[in-house]
Amino acid sequence: MMAPGFVLAFLLTAAASTATAAPPPVEAFFRPPEIADAKLSPGGRWLALATSGGEARTAIVAIDLRGGEQPRQVVRLPDADVSDFDWVNDDRLVFRIYDSEAGSGDQRFAAGLFSVRANGEDLRVLVSPRTRFVTRQRIVAEPLRANHVLLHVPRNGGDEVVVGELQIRQGQQVADVVPKRLNVVTQRAVSLARGAPEQVMGWLFDAAGEPALATSVREGRSTIYRRDGGEWRQVAEFPALGAAFVPRFLDGEGRLFVTVAGREGYAELRRFDLEAGRVGAEPVVRTPGFDFTGSAVVDPADGRLLGLRIVTDAETTHWLDPRLKAAQARADARFPGRVNRLSCGRCAAADLIVLVRSYSDRDPGQWSLYRPAEDRWEAVAQLRRDIDPATMGTLDLHRIAARDGLSLPVWVTLPMPKPEAAAPAVVLVHGGPWVRGVTWGWRAEAQFLASRGWVVIEPEFRGSTGYGRRHFEAGWKQWGRAMQDDVADAVAWAIARGIADPKRVCIAGGSYGGYAALMGLIRDPQLYRCGVAWAAVTDPRLLFRWSFGADLSDEARQFGLPVLIGDPVADAARLAEVAPVEQAVRIQAPLLLAFGGRDARVPIEHGTRLREALRAAGREPEYVVYPEEGHGWQRLENRLDFYRRVERFLAAQLQ
Repeated sequence: MMAPGFVLAFLLTAAASTATAAPPPVEAFFRPPEIADAKLSPGGRWLALATSGGEARTAIVAIDLRGGEQPRQVVRLPDADVSDFDWVNDDRLVFRIYDSEAGSGDQRFAAGLFSVRANGEDLRVLVSPRTRFVTRQRIVAEPLRANHVLLHVPRNGGDEVVVGELQIRQGQQVADVVPKRLNVVTQRAVSLARGAPEQVMGWLFDAAGEPALATSVREGRSTIYRRDGGEWRQVAEFPALGAAFVPRFLDGEGRLFVTVAGREGYAELRRFDLEAGRVGAEPVVRTPGFDFTGSAVVDPADGRLLGLRIVTDAETTHWLDPRLKAAQARADARFPGRVNRLSCGRCAAADLIVLVRSYSDRDPGQWSLYRPAEDRWEAVAQLRRDIDPATMGTLDLHRIAARDGLSLPVWVTLPMPKPEAAAPAVVLVHGGPWVRGVTWGWRAEAQFLASRGWVVIEPEFRGSTGYGRRHFEAGWKQWGRAMQDDVADAVAWAIARGIADPKRVCIAGGSYGGYAALMGLIRDPQLYRCGVAWAAVTDPRLLFRWSFGADLSDEARQFGLPVLIGDPVADAARLAEVAPVEQAVRIQAPLLLAFGGRDARVPIEHGTRLREALRAAGREPEYVVYPEEGHGWQRLENRLDFYRRVERFLAAQLQ
């Protein structure tokens, strides 16, 4: 039984809900959650939590589920935070760190890797963090250099993990990832790369932790190799942006699962016959309307495939294991209308223990333990106590027709209480742009805006991934053109549906989303009262320029971006047409700009040049630079400052 009194006062006190209560403060949305993660040990004895617990630093706390002991603090560092962790076996964890008091510009290749026993003893530095904030007194044996990262944790109960040595070339670019087996007790490292191909950027490992598949990317082409005994043999080669299939995972029996475009253009999960070098004819999983996105759920003791996590609009789990299928049904009955994610310790044992994370679009989530043999539930913790789900907005996915007929997914968050008439709205454009923007669940940025009474509209414009190959390719070379039309079409739809007040709409976003916010003000000034753009690309042509420390690789600049954005020579005129810095005179609406002084993706030049152009046009923007930040705001004080600025700015424009 869980230690008496655990966390019920510490982490389970919900925020009070009243009809007239003021919206939660900015801190409630953007400070670290009380519980960042929770994981059962492979044997089910321990539950580890990454928690701030009201303190300044995120630490690891472990609970002995055999009972009789209070939760113990496994590790809390005075000058660093735990970023993520995993169980190596039932006695030892590995974890990485970051410094929440340093800007994101200081975080590259600095996560390190550490090992500690579940009882908090024998803390070891396995990979040096290459920063100042971990003292040498914690080093027992000389760690690996900072250019090593955790790649894989074998599910065999041993003392070993797999790390990758990043081969860095001029300009701090990763040219190759060399796998090594690392013993977390002895700290002995052994290379696993004998005979392996060069320039490998992706690895898949079998249940024993041996490299089984390697993906090399060179000159715009991907080559996939498999290990056959002691030799590596080529399986397939194709254009990197036109892969015939994508390796996803190996199950405990060594069977390879891949995704491949199905008959309707959406990626399906299929088996791949390694001996024949052929994709299976029939899908294992199809998700019409969505590309297959998901992962394998394996038994931490033996690697047995227990089920598949599948993401469509929201996440579900298809269980192959009958007991976990039954446990899922119990969880779904106990927490209806929510995503209930199950993981297990002692998965094959009679006294199976299941950890359940339950969340919704309105609730950041809560953790519970379920013991099927006793049909007993135990509450563990909430992720964010200051968030009252009853006051949060509702999130729904709509499918609309873009002006050229393309099916356009649009997510809408409605504030609570739901508006009786058209409401002021914020169009929030995701970054990337070649990613999926939204999955159903609670999301801080959208809920923060909705809590202020604003409808939030989030279009999955063409070029976004996850919605089929056609949707992705329709965005190629369409920055500032059809991609921008999709954003405008989503606004027009929301206005026509009576969701958004046509006189009170602002557009906002970061990175590519910031670019789209600027282009929205340029191309569709009649739609938007104002714009907010942070870490924004203001001149796409700068993305092709080499600079020391840039985090876009030569491979991406030479072979990826010319296809996705446009060739810097052949398409020079088209790129100039869609560069906000060239059209600053057309930006007439109020604008808030924010940049990181150490941004390696979108250097500060993007901000300074646009600001100068706006000044020359007589349109001085509100402008802020966070000198120590990179491509996003790491320091809490900077996040809070930024979103307070956003709140004041939007409130003034949307009143």
